[in-house]
Amino acid sequence: MSCSPTTPSFAAVGRDAVLVDVADARAALSLARHVRSTGIDVVDVVPGAATVLLDGVAPDVVPRLLAGWDESAGDAEGPLVELPTTYDGADLDEVARHWGTDVEGVVARHTGTTFVAAFSGFAPGFAYLTGLDDELAVPRLESPRTRVPAGSVALAGTWCGVYPTASPGGWQLLGRTDATLWDVDRDPPALLAPGTRVRFIAR
Repeated sequence: MSCSPTTPSFAAVGRDAVLVDVADARAALSLARHVRSTGIDVVDVVPGAATVLLDGVAPDVVPRLLAGWDESAGDAEGPLVELPTTYDGADLDEVARHWGTDVEGVVARHTGTTFVAAFSGFAPGFAYLTGLDDELAVPRLESPRTRVPAGSVALAGTWCGVYPTASPGGWQLLGRTDATLWDVDRDPPALLAPGTRVRFIAR
């Protein structure tokens, strides 16, 4: 099932969910905000890199939701979280080479960017942060590390992320923060929920 050519496509997922395809992570975050604002009865709204999963929504409701959606609402400002960061990552020199600058230039550009948590995935508390321009994309490592320490601040493509726990990973490491990204006793448990603005502060 799909909408008109001028609107995002969507398809039923199982009996009780719908997956909507959108242009990018910004559009996904915008649509997720819109759906939550309508007050419809929905189990969960899960934005992704270019999709939004609507759990507990019947397909026949979706065209009405999309018709009332203003994508520019994705620019609404969420809460701001500042993450004190030590820039001593193993891949700083490599990122500097890709960016055509030095380590100080990497730190200045990274701390000067306001990121936005687009969606969560990979591990509880791991947020995919948007904000870098396409020309600043960096490749993943050819061979992932078997263990990346918790709190590591890293880049892959144009995404920025912070590892909430120690795990394997192939992102380029810039530094580390002591912030707790995931705490089941906190409401919400994720420090960087979708829509949160994020600034990294050099220490």
